[in-house]
Amino acid sequence: MLAAFSPWLAYRDAAYITGGFAGILALSLLLIQPLMVAGYLPGLRGPGGRRWHRRTGVAVVVCVVAHVGGLYITSPPDTLDALLLVAPTPFSVYGVTAMWGVLLTGLMALARRRIARPVLWRRAHNALAAVVVVATVVHAVQIEGAMELVSKWALCIAVLVATAVTLLDMRVLRRRASG
Repeated sequence: MLAAFSPWLAYRDAAYITGGFAGILALSLLLIQPLMVAGYLPGLRGPGGRRWHRRTGVAVVVCVVAHVGGLYITSPPDTLDALLLVAPTPFSVYGVTAMWGVLLTGLMALARRRIARPVLWRRAHNALAAVVVVATVVHAVQIEGAMELVSKWALCIAVLVATAVTLLDMRVLRRRASG
């Protein structure tokens, strides 16, 4: 974790650092989320991969809440401006979009069994996942902060590629092969 040695962390309080690292962890978890559900990771195929996908989804929600909470403790006015979409920083709009996408995805997962059509649920989940990933990546690359530039871009590109490949494979290629 190159971010742990960032000069941007000097003089920052624990809430800010915790919130920032929760955001970095959430971004990192977005890399493995699609890989688990698609069965690309060794030992995580089928139900085991889906189970770990759900558990990691909970971790993403917790990280996002910790990220926003840490930033709120550090600067309530800035956080409220971001949440109300009146912040002067362009990255905040993408962060708020990603946050709402993550929270909606979590709520949808809780209500999955109540949604009558699994196909509808999957489409909505995939659409929200794509919004979350794109908004998170745009949010992250616009922030000049603790994450080192090269590793941040590498992680963001990996998250985009993993998500795109998984969506394409599971929703297009596998469907054609079985149909």
